[in-house]
Order: sequence, then C-alpha cells, then structure tokens
Amino acid sequence: MTGAEVGASAGEGPVPAADAAGPAAGQVPGDAAGPAAPAADLAAETVVVLADDLIWATRLVGQLRTLGAVPVRAGTADAFDAVLASGVAARAVIDLAARTYDGVAMTRVAKDAGLRVLCVGQHDDLDLRKAALAAGAERVYSYRKLFEDGHAALAAWLGVPVPAPGTLAVPALAGPAEAPRA
Repeated sequence: MTGAEVGASAGEGPVPAADAAGPAAGQVPGDAAGPAAPAADLAAETVVVLADDLIWATRLVGQLRTLGAVPVRAGTADAFDAVLASGVAARAVIDLAARTYDGVAMTRVAKDAGLRVLCVGQHDDLDLRKAALAAGAERVYSYRKLFEDGHAALAAWLGVPVPAPGTLAVPALAGPAEAPRA
C-alpha cells in the first residue's frame, strides 16, 4: 500500500508525490557545483506528518515534498496509527501542540514502531520538549525554527543537500488539493 493509499484509507486526503509532468518532477534542485539529483536517490522515504493544525500540516508537507520525501498527512491519532500499521513510513514529524492527540505519546508510539521522529513545538515549553526527547524524538524544533529554516532543518534530518536559495520548485499536485470532507 502506498503512502497516498494509506492516507486515503485513513480518512485523510492523499498527499501525492510530484507530478511527472511538472518541471521539477522527481528532482531536488542542485547547487552551483552540479546538476540536480533525482529525488529518489536522496529522500524517497515516506514521512508521516501528524499535525491537527492545518497550517502546520500544510507547511510541513510542502517542505518535505520539495526535498523529495513522500509525505503522508495524518490529522488524528487514528489516522497516524493506520499509517504506522501499513508499514510505509520510515520517519514521522509530530506537532506537539495538538488539541486532538497527545504528542508525547504519539512520539513514543512512532519510536516504538521503529520510525525516526522529529517533533515541533513551542520554544518556551521546555518540559514538553524534554518529554518528547525522552519519548524518542531525535530533535524538537521550535515553530520559529521550522518557519525560518524549515528546508535546511528538514534537509539535514533527511540527509539531503540544502537547495540553493531561489531554486526550490514545488512539485505539482498529482491528486486532490484538499482532503475529502466527511
């Protein structure tokens, strides 16, 4: 089952990979030293994004897509569990400041499932950030860090080069832009 199929079956809209017809399809922008490298060679991992805040979910999914990862958005704990049960995800990004799930508990669940976990949360909630690290998060970034340096931070976590400024091209959507409404 693909990440898009998991997202659709979990009640979340699929977050499609790059559209093959798009100008940047399957490519991560290169730097001055050489041409762009195929995204599949760099970050073809599926990353589940657990965020019940639409703004952060959209931002994280977009940043991951431009870096060549295959993001699957989960807005609830049940959708997250469905993605984990499918076995397609290798990594997870978890928003700790959720209203509908316990971010620290979900960090532990993801870590126990063998995923590499990155969390995002308020910069001033040190206790929550420490709890997420203790639960298995590799890093806990503040919202501000991911707002200002999101591509660089996520590229480092994925192990891909940081695209040169002005070279990021967002792959075209291959499916619906919005999740189906219940």
